[in-house]
Amino acid sequence: MTLMRVAWYGAILCLLHCAAWAGPPFLTDDPEPVPYHHYETYLFCNSDSTAMGTATQGPATEFNWGALPNLQLHVAFPMSTAFLPSGQRFFGIGDIETGAKYRFLQETDNRPQVSFYPMLELPIGDARRDLGNGQLWARLPLWIQKSWGPWTTYGGGGETIDGAPGTRNFPFAGWLLQREINPKLTLGAEVYAHGAEGPATFNPRASALLDLGGSYNMSPGFSLLFAAGHSVAGQAETYAYLGLYWTWGPAAGK
Repeated sequence: MTLMRVAWYGAILCLLHCAAWAGPPFLTDDPEPVPYHHYETYLFCNSDSTAMGTATQGPATEFNWGALPNLQLHVAFPMSTAFLPSGQRFFGIGDIETGAKYRFLQETDNRPQVSFYPMLELPIGDARRDLGNGQLWARLPLWIQKSWGPWTTYGGGGETIDGAPGTRNFPFAGWLLQREINPKLTLGAEVYAHGAEGPATFNPRASALLDLGGSYNMSPGFSLLFAAGHSVAGQAETYAYLGLYWTWGPAAGK
């Protein structure tokens, strides 16, 4: 499946079902939690394609809550589709993602901000139809970020802990650079790499991807997010993301 076809499929899927900004739409996450007593939500579709098949999430929703200063709670509910090389296609509820982002080092003029962002994936999806993992699994990353003027860079990595049959633990890491072009448009590029996830997965070999994307602010607190990319090393892999983003909360100083 070509990059253009994956991106176009993601767009159609979102429009049919749906008639941060940092982290999404990219694979690399950022260390900045949602501000205290603020909220953000994403309505999105994404796609990851290799020679083993194509896995999509969509329609899917992600919700983040600034529960405490420097602490964000996270949950994501996806509908998933698995397209297999045999021509089979399966659709249903995917695994539910939960997490907590804790920023333990604040950014200053001379140092970056740093967060620990553990995530647990709850095995809700049907693993027999490639819609879920089949067992509880976790990701344990550290993320760092530094900004100057219109530029922001962030990245980091960690380890995925997965004991399901046909899977293995594997490392992942990414780094991103983005620039605010104007008050409405921000563009960025990332390099993201992961290890071999196991013979029973869509990613049996390691891969490194180059992704381009950004956000367009349609109104205060409401944005369109988009990204797409392809592997530059390792197994052939294509990634695409299209989503809508909302954020809200009490006015500053209240």
